[in-house]
Amino acid sequence: MSPLQSAKFWLIDHVHLAKDALHIYVGLLLFFGVALAFRWPVRSWKPLAVVLAAALIGEAWDLRDSVAFDTPINLWANWHDVWNTMFWPCAILLLARFSPAFGRTPSN
Repeated sequence: MSPLQSAKFWLIDHVHLAKDALHIYVGLLLFFGVALAFRWPVRSWKPLAVVLAAALIGEAWDLRDSVAFDTPINLWANWHDVWNTMFWPCAILLLARFSPAFGRTPSN
């Protein structure tokens, strides 16, 4: 088992979250974390791009581990993980751009 897989299983065991929930939390932490760290507005594409890059790199690593450790590859599960990671950051970006939810008046 790779260090990434070991870390994921350790987190799942110790924070008592399902794997799907872990993807959601990681996506939100990354989204807000890089927005705060780099002072990017949440309506910017940059925090979303960081989350997407991390999700794709994580899934590529999962696929590599599947090949290296001869476990079945399930592309639907990989897509599901990317979807779970990206959903709320995308929703927040859209709300920030097109609604007053983040203090911005929507343009007409």
